[in-house]
Amino acid sequence: MMAMSCKDGKGIMDNGKYVRYTPEQVEALERLYHECPKPSSIRRQQLIRECPILSNIEPKQIKVWFQNRRCREKQRKEASRLQAVNRKLTAMNKLLMEENDRLQKQVSQLVYENGYFRQHTQNTTLATKDTSCESVVTSGQHHLTPQHPPRDASPAGLLSIAEETLTEFLSKATGTAVEWVQMPGMKPGPDSIGIVAISHGCTGVAARACGLVGLEPTRVAEILKDRPSWFRDCRAVDVLNVLPTANGGTIELLYMQLYAPTTLAPARDFWLLRYTSVMEDGSLVVCERSLKNTQNGPSMPPVQHFVRAEMLPSGYLIRPCEGGGSIIHIVDHMDLEPWSVPEVLRPLYESSTVLAQKTTMAALRQLRQIAQEVSQSNVTGWGRRPAALRALSQRLSRGFNEALNGFTDEGWSMMGNDGIDDVTILVNSSPEKLTGLNLSFANGFPAVSNAVLCAKASMLLQKAGLHPLVKNTKTLIVAQLVMNVPPAILLRFLREHRSEWADNNIDAYSAAAVKVGPCSLPGSRVGSFGSQVILPLAHTIEHEEASNLFIFLEVIKLEGVGHCPEDAMMPRDMFLLQLCSGMDENAVGTCAELIFAPIDASFADDAPLLPSGFRIIPLDSGKEASSPNRTLDLASALEIGPAGNRSSNDYSVNGGNTRSVMTIAFEFAFESHLQENVASMARQYVRSIISSVQRVALALSPSHLSSHAGLRPPLGTPEAHTLARWISHSYRCYLGVELLKSSGEGSETILKTLWHLSDAIMCCSLKALPVFTFANQAGLDMLETTLVALQDITLEKIFDDHGRKTLCSEFPQIMQQGFACLQGGICLSSMGRPVSYERAVAWKVLNEEENAHCVCFMFMNWSFV
Repeated sequence: MMAMSCKDGKGIMDNGKYVRYTPEQVEALERLYHECPKPSSIRRQQLIRECPILSNIEPKQIKVWFQNRRCREKQRKEASRLQAVNRKLTAMNKLLMEENDRLQKQVSQLVYENGYFRQHTQNTTLATKDTSCESVVTSGQHHLTPQHPPRDASPAGLLSIAEETLTEFLSKATGTAVEWVQMPGMKPGPDSIGIVAISHGCTGVAARACGLVGLEPTRVAEILKDRPSWFRDCRAVDVLNVLPTANGGTIELLYMQLYAPTTLAPARDFWLLRYTSVMEDGSLVVCERSLKNTQNGPSMPPVQHFVRAEMLPSGYLIRPCEGGGSIIHIVDHMDLEPWSVPEVLRPLYESSTVLAQKTTMAALRQLRQIAQEVSQSNVTGWGRRPAALRALSQRLSRGFNEALNGFTDEGWSMMGNDGIDDVTILVNSSPEKLTGLNLSFANGFPAVSNAVLCAKASMLLQKAGLHPLVKNTKTLIVAQLVMNVPPAILLRFLREHRSEWADNNIDAYSAAAVKVGPCSLPGSRVGSFGSQVILPLAHTIEHEEASNLFIFLEVIKLEGVGHCPEDAMMPRDMFLLQLCSGMDENAVGTCAELIFAPIDASFADDAPLLPSGFRIIPLDSGKEASSPNRTLDLASALEIGPAGNRSSNDYSVNGGNTRSVMTIAFEFAFESHLQENVASMARQYVRSIISSVQRVALALSPSHLSSHAGLRPPLGTPEAHTLARWISHSYRCYLGVELLKSSGEGSETILKTLWHLSDAIMCCSLKALPVFTFANQAGLDMLETTLVALQDITLEKIFDDHGRKTLCSEFPQIMQQGFACLQGGICLSSMGRPVSYERAVAWKVLNEEENAHCVCFMFMNWSFV
């Protein structure tokens, strides 16, 4: 092969087949590549003109160089990703092998105890009882709460307690001190949150987790020690004393307070010893336990309004992982004193599953989220970094907990009731609470406030006629009409249909502008919003069968409706910062929350927040059988028949009783001289919300849908069958092929096949502003919404500018020819996530009279970008 040399070191070309670039040429091309990895032909020609060293190279050769460079970059990234996955799998394999060894030891111990028990049982008689049997059976539990020898508050005494705590913690984390049962649905893998287990048959409640995180051990320990930053129920952790140890560790004396999750229970506090040390193999250990009088250690007197709970030896074992990151074992073991709460709430304090969800798995999620932010330092919603958005969500949650608990040391005091003890009113006029609350609201009224009022109440959602409540001094409203409504279903409806329960005239956003005079609420239907626009900021989804955790942080724009001529000159749009969590009914032990606070249109990171909202806590450990993406109201979205012909969708629930506690808390800023008027308004408002919630829950209840003994089959409404038949028939008429490969011709079969079709099917109305009226399961997944919320999404919102232009040009063809084929592109989900699709088809759907009923879109081979 002959080569042609280029003078001046400009490169070597082999018969025009390929070019061997000089280092100077490669450097010039690399500079351009970092500026623009995919330059256009014009840009490549411009490069040749601007860079004489490339003048002898054909533009086609430069194009090939860029193609090869992009290919190498892609291969490098893929190799890096595979190496990271391989490291994760190796570490996970090591973790699983250790877990397998621990389980084998546990099995051997159980076999030994069983044989020992059977041997002693054979020697017993009916007349006597051999206590040795009892001692053997309980031998696996006695060492969990051993009789500690006397200790004192000296450094040596505290070190003795610390070393004992370390030994007991390690026996739980890696040994067989507790019989651990894997949490149902938790499947270990490189992308899973970890291996999560709950205790069986031990004192108190306990949960254990082990997993991989992409952070160094010291950073992991630092994050986990800062419990208020990731444990939403933690009010404060005060370090009262720090003692160094001879082995390089530290002993800390801590006082920790936890919020109460509902108005019906007191808050908890802990008096703790925390021991941090490094083991011989380099592992970092942080372990904790409560200090009790039986240990003769330092004591902490009881604190008013708190119930002293006990933390049994718990903590974190953090080992460095080969190739970076850490392997972490977490153990949480507590006795939350369930005797101190009403009997109906005791499942919350006796469930290891609830502890695992709220504490153990929350720690792993925080570590994974921070590790992801470190590796992908990106900017998300509205130019905010993930850490800033996480701080906002923590402020919302913390503010709601503060209002719910109403601690006197934060300035809260209780007002007397109006003769009906259903809504509790608290007032706070402390300077710390009011700092920065004097905003200039968008409704035009000045916001001069010097006090904050909170109205709160709790209600029990349960199957009527079952589980009578124990009398308690706390206020509890029993919604006896509510039948088996999963908390996630109810909360999703409250989120997506704010106008069903809220009134923007009495919203916390404008409460400071309430004038003197009694406040009268509207009648049976509150709410005067023109529309609600959800602007997503960030969302987190943990894909675990047992812990599908959907967390949304979003801005709600409430577009108001003018009630008087002056409103035309005064903008009435309001903005709320909103946090939603626990909105998947498949999650076990997870409470559902909808917390929001009015914000100024500027949306500053340090903007003051007065959170209000709802918290629904399931009381039964049983898992609802309804699927996470089942629709709420199918027939109401079809726009077929008279307006009143609408019924709630059937969703599958178990036949047992479902109980939940809903807690409502609303905060209002006001001027002190208006306290009585605002209190009266707040009581009426919360009572109206309670009434609306009961009405909504009754409408969503399966028992309300039909008077028959059983539920109708899913998607079984006549309107749904009719629309599915029209969609399929119109597709066949216009495109000449079958849309569905169905084995039957019945309407029910067509609907079922359409519903489970992998391609996204969506129907939109033929109006001036087309809105979606129906979607199959794939369509709902693509838009990240439910069928009820689908009605609030307009067609133009899911397309970008290019997509809207294409749709406008093709729409006349759809109406005249009956169909149109659209090229692949990008559209947006309701959460603002980009979705790519390979191609799309749009066709006109005809009814029985051959009139156009709607337009149907089918997006093929779609995926999130």
